[in-house]
Amino acid sequence: MRLDNEQESQNVEDRRGGGFGGRTTIGLGTIVVALAASYFFGIDPRVIIQGSQMIQGQTQSQPPANPNAAPANDPKAVFTRKVLGNIERTWATVFPQQLNRQYVPPKLVLFSGATPTACGTGQTAMGPFYCPGDSKVYIDLQFYDELRQRFGAGGDFAQAYVIAHEVGHHIQNLLGISEKFDETRRRVSEAQANALSVRLELQADCFAGVWASNAAKANEQLLEPGDVEQGLKTAAAIGDDRLQQQSQGRVVPESFTHGTSAQRVYWLRQGLQSGDMRKCDTFSAKQLS
Repeated sequence: MRLDNEQESQNVEDRRGGGFGGRTTIGLGTIVVALAASYFFGIDPRVIIQGSQMIQGQTQSQPPANPNAAPANDPKAVFTRKVLGNIERTWATVFPQQLNRQYVPPKLVLFSGATPTACGTGQTAMGPFYCPGDSKVYIDLQFYDELRQRFGAGGDFAQAYVIAHEVGHHIQNLLGISEKFDETRRRVSEAQANALSVRLELQADCFAGVWASNAAKANEQLLEPGDVEQGLKTAAAIGDDRLQQQSQGRVVPESFTHGTSAQRVYWLRQGLQSGDMRKCDTFSAKQLS
């Protein structure tokens, strides 16, 4: 991908190296000052102690700096902000054209290790994910290395596809699809819920393809030879059937939650070739590949 002239998104929150904060404590000096103020000026010592607690609480609400954290302008972070910026601008055009409505972008959070979210604690082991509770995409940038080393799916477009897929879940949230999915999932069996989850994930793949298609039309130099193949290879590498075969030596279709390699490739290609969100209705499709 050629991202040299792409503007970086401002909707990125960098929590790398941050912590969860700690309990506010009161120092001995604060207590001495409070007692002195009470003795000489008649000031209730609780006023000073509470004021000190408030100040410390405000200070500790900011995650402590980590001297080993990657700088904000490291290549992975810059790449992510540029890709997200392109995704934002593309959907800001596609939404009015295809749906006659305005696009509201999500926030993207960079973190390392673990981080609090409205959906519980997010962890690196979970991979990139979207939380509808706070409308944020979460990613530990080490996933890019895992994508290359574990799945053999390196390259800029492969990484961009992962971000676009998670933004696809945000789009489902904007359109009310996620809410309907959650309501239905609570009323059906586990196997049926898994089947619905597959359709949800495949639609996000299709939306990622729609983004890439329209982004390439707006900027003919954005995608380079081999980029699309990278994306399709990545979709195939993270299919449920392939992952289960690699991890447990057998495939259990009723436990699939993201779709097979063939299905993920099919729906990503559907978005790439059509560039039309309306072609991504996986929930009405009789066959998924």
